[in-house]
Amino acid sequence: MNARYLKPYLWLKLAALFIILLSGCGGEEGRGSKEKITLTVSAASSLRDALEKLELAFVEVHPEIQLQFNFGSSGSLRQQIEEGAPVDLFISASSEEMQSLVTQQLVEPHQQTPLLSNSIVVVTAPERAGEIKTIQDLAGENINKIALGIPESVPAGRYAKESLQAAGLWEDVQDHMIQAKDVRQVLQYVETGNVDAGFVYQSDAQTTDQAVIALKPDRSTYSAIIYPIGIVKATKHTEQAQQLYDFLRGDEAILQFQSYGFDVAE
Repeated sequence: MNARYLKPYLWLKLAALFIILLSGCGGEEGRGSKEKITLTVSAASSLRDALEKLELAFVEVHPEIQLQFNFGSSGSLRQQIEEGAPVDLFISASSEEMQSLVTQQLVEPHQQTPLLSNSIVVVTAPERAGEIKTIQDLAGENINKIALGIPESVPAGRYAKESLQAAGLWEDVQDHMIQAKDVRQVLQYVETGNVDAGFVYQSDAQTTDQAVIALKPDRSTYSAIIYPIGIVKATKHTEQAQQLYDFLRGDEAILQFQSYGFDVAE
């Protein structure tokens, strides 16, 4: 080949090779990187540790799905769903919140069910556990600040209020109350010494060594604590939401929940 044609010829070959390489890479990318589906799960704060652990097991079985958690008080999460927040699955710490969504036709009755149960406990700093032996001790002179979730939006706070009312103490301890946005904030207040005692779920108390259970109020003094799970009707990923719904009700998930202090809902 003449020298004067050599340089253009080489450029043409290089350009063709570059195009082939590009199309090859694009083909491989298209075959190997299927876009994952993201499921948004709104769940009560008390479920954080258990769900984050179960996420690993679920995505191992369903690598095409990734989970995005939105933790908070059940009342706030319900309100977000009512306002149109894009949520696929809802796990509440109160049957009342789930039933409200069913009534508003935001969750189908046949796509929700009781999942777990829990109980409330009073926690304190380890060195102060002996100061509270009965619920009446919460009105003692050495207890200046008691934390609980906001009863209007935090189910744990509502259960705590019921227990205090049953003991005839609700009015007596009003001046000592510190209200929190969820149970995890209550636990944090106790851990940091900002309050003398706090009402949390038994499952939350198991997540820390900076607070201990000082008292377990009688279960007959507050409503049964049931955690229902439901698929939000507006989900755009019904099949995948159903897969997660079924997984969280399965034996493997239930054993994991129990290891975090939850009981199976009856």
